[in-house]
Amino acid sequence: MKIWIVTLLLVSFSIVAQKPVDAIFIKETPLKAKTFIGVDNFKAMYVIDKDVLYKKDNAKTISYNNLQLGSITSANVSNPLKINVFYRDFNTVVILDNRLAEIFKLDFNTIEPYRSISCISSGHDSTLWVFNQITQQLELYDYKTHVSRAKTLPVSSSVLDIKSDYNNCWLLTDDYLYQYNYFGILINKIKNEGYIAIAENNENIILKKGNLLYYLKKNTDAIVPIKLPNLLINQFSVTNETLYIYNNEFLKEFQLKTN
Repeated sequence: MKIWIVTLLLVSFSIVAQKPVDAIFIKETPLKAKTFIGVDNFKAMYVIDKDVLYKKDNAKTISYNNLQLGSITSANVSNPLKINVFYRDFNTVVILDNRLAEIFKLDFNTIEPYRSISCISSGHDSTLWVFNQITQQLELYDYKTHVSRAKTLPVSSSVLDIKSDYNNCWLLTDDYLYQYNYFGILINKIKNEGYIAIAENNENIILKKGNLLYYLKKNTDAIVPIKLPNLLINQFSVTNETLYIYNNEFLKEFQLKTN
């Protein structure tokens, strides 16, 4: 009898723990761009179109492009004062200020020891998280002193995505979602059950599988679905509990209800 009660309680707890996260529709805005990057804390929106990075703030739009470096692989706008633009084909990162003016350029082809970088994300101070394909290691790289402040142990599977805040970095691979602190120490590891992309907000993670999104609350291993209408999800991001989804025609905004 006691065993049955304990089992029932565990099942009930599991059902409660798996309760989906509600997403309340706010609005949609017509948008035409190749890639939606995100919205910063000042409500400025960033997109990439024809290898040009655009920042749209109210009625003003400014842009950045570097024809010599070709196609933009990714851009990170979590810190709008130090925007990182990555050109994988040229193994180069350009750091921009809030006016999209260049303040630093990193050509990893000319830095010893040589690194072949496949993905990057913002770090604290003058650092970037960079994944070195040669060593299969994630490094916290100081671009002013050219020193790695931290290195993780090598990972054995392909990297799909990377996101970070000032204290942590999340690395999504074919096999696992890894979470590291700024010392490069692994603090969490969750098996990847088909997720292909992630977004981060206040140490909470949004994961994409197929055309669905899931929520991983900080300090937990419970991944729960986000309740959304049936819509195409090309790119997504989250800022201050506002979820942004781009479907090639509209940028849709949702308020996440996580409590």
